[in-house]
Amino acid sequence: MEQTKKEPAKKRHLKKEEERYDFFDQLSDLVADSSIDQSVLIEKIEEALLKAARKAYPKAEDDDFRVVIVPEQRRFEIYMKKTVVEGEATDAYTISIREAMLLEPNREYGDLVGDLIECPIAPLQFGRTIAQFAKQSIRGDLRAINRQQLLDKFEQFENQLITVRVTQVDPARGTVTVEYDGTELYLSRSEQMFSERTSADGKTYREYERLSEDSYIKVYITKIANKEKKPIVRISRVHPQFVQKLFEAAIPEIQEGIVQIHAVSREAGFRSKIAVSSNNPDVDAVGTCIGSHSTRINSVLKELHGEKIDIIAYSEDPAEFIANSLAPATVISTEIADGELKSATVIVPNDQLSLAIGNKGQNAKLAAKLTGYKIDIKPENQPEPEMFGADEADEADFEIADETAAADVTEAAENTAEQDAAAEEV
Repeated sequence: MEQTKKEPAKKRHLKKEEERYDFFDQLSDLVADSSIDQSVLIEKIEEALLKAARKAYPKAEDDDFRVVIVPEQRRFEIYMKKTVVEGEATDAYTISIREAMLLEPNREYGDLVGDLIECPIAPLQFGRTIAQFAKQSIRGDLRAINRQQLLDKFEQFENQLITVRVTQVDPARGTVTVEYDGTELYLSRSEQMFSERTSADGKTYREYERLSEDSYIKVYITKIANKEKKPIVRISRVHPQFVQKLFEAAIPEIQEGIVQIHAVSREAGFRSKIAVSSNNPDVDAVGTCIGSHSTRINSVLKELHGEKIDIIAYSEDPAEFIANSLAPATVISTEIADGELKSATVIVPNDQLSLAIGNKGQNAKLAAKLTGYKIDIKPENQPEPEMFGADEADEADFEIADETAAADVTEAAENTAEQDAAAEEV
């Protein structure tokens, strides 16, 4: 029978070194792919390897094994305690005295026989590369660690602003990839600011903000979804709170609690309204937010790419608040309807009607969201019936339709209380 040739020692050594470097290469890939801290990952790999070693040597005690992984030195070793025997080793749990003397040359012959000494064992005998084995063994742990690390990093920033770096812009899908502290996040097209443009043929289209790679932008973390399984950090630049947080960051008096923000309504890329008040009678809330020569608000406007902002002074009188929320229009009177339904009728000068309503009802709709009231806007003087068809004379023609100028009360209540104020447009 033909005997199997023993692999040369030099070849075995090269194979071992190959395996060692393959392990560290795969470890680096694993760290990069999982976004897990290397020290945590190594700890989990050690646990997986100890488990594998115990399975490979079921007769050994649990504390007979030791794993050493030192990435800086590319050092990776597994040790198992074996009993020293005279003559040749009888099984996988013993080692000959001759080999034992090579491992511990300072020991006496007689002291070694029958003793337990640590012996390196070949990782190759586990049947696959160690890094692959570890990856498969700790897959569940990786998911749990990834989840916890993501929560640890971002949970403190939920409902807050963070500054991120743009790493990739996908024009086809409209998705923008950003990076924060080594973690990639995704800004979907629906969460990016835009403005409406009109093409040469008269068609209206959306022009989204231009974000370039390696630029830094601010985003608002709206929510961390699916916390119990695979957390998803949702970010936005169109959320109303994005504007509020920009003001909080730009105005020291807001940070100090002197000026308070009560409500924000927004149509991203077009217009926002923000209601503020002062806890100090000597501090004008609106003027403080604008700043001398608009210096303070300019930093906010720069981030919003020119989106218009109406700063509304807050008051506890709903009628006054509703009147001032319609800025820049002038209001003659405001009547609050009786009953549980929060609604109001506002009278404006004839020449202010279009301004109060706004383009496509935008101004009235934002005012309704800001105050939490359904608002009907009417001109001071009704036109003569003959100016319209017979069916156009009804004063309902001067009311704002729900879909263009009245905000749903429930939706509006999420952002504001009943208040009022004097307004100034920037």
